[in-house]
Amino acid sequence: GAPLVPPFHEAYFRAANSNTVVLNIGGIANLTLLPGDPAIPLRGFDTGPGNCLLDEWIALHRQQAFDYNGEWAQSGSIVPAVLEALMAEPYISRPSPKSTGREYFNLTWLQGVLEQAHANALPPADVQATLLAYTVESVAVGIEQAGIAPERLLVCGGGARNGRIIAGLRARLPGVAVDSTDAVGANPDSIEALAFAWLARQRMLEMPVRLTTSDAVTERVLGAVYLPSKT
Repeated sequence: GAPLVPPFHEAYFRAANSNTVVLNIGGIANLTLLPGDPAIPLRGFDTGPGNCLLDEWIALHRQQAFDYNGEWAQSGSIVPAVLEALMAEPYISRPSPKSTGREYFNLTWLQGVLEQAHANALPPADVQATLLAYTVESVAVGIEQAGIAPERLLVCGGGARNGRIIAGLRARLPGVAVDSTDAVGANPDSIEALAFAWLARQRMLEMPVRLTTSDAVTERVLGAVYLPSKT
């Protein structure tokens, strides 16, 4: 569903004369770039891991579903050599449009990176701290590579509840106002649900949706309406 969410981001969050970026941090992190100039089309793509590696690593070592507010990561130390090895993943520098998933960024992939970096003996909390930094850095690099200088970054998805990620983004992106979508009246946990309700509205009103799943931008009415049979 990720390629269908940017048009809703545009309808709800785009601001005239202000470059806005919407960041959804689910298992994978994805960006929607909303230039302040309405003549410039929006773009959207996956930057890399969001919560997926953090969740899998804490589940492996502490049998917890997720790292509440990044507290376990905060207890560790970032290992620069490992962060550099993670950032060397070719996907990170690949130009957009691009998409990835958990089938690629997972524990098997992570163990391979740790082995290559000779980091298998690191304290697990240090790996967690480095993985959180990886999410932050790959998002920041994605924004920089996209060539947009945002005034505001609005964060939604589960990662918006992780204060350590938000703090990391603020530190990494000075001059950018980094906020949860709560700041503009949209529950960060509800953005995808709102998006699909909006898509349904567009279909019922036969209003086209602007798609950006490739380099081309197309507008079309999406979906179909199936009425119950009269029996």
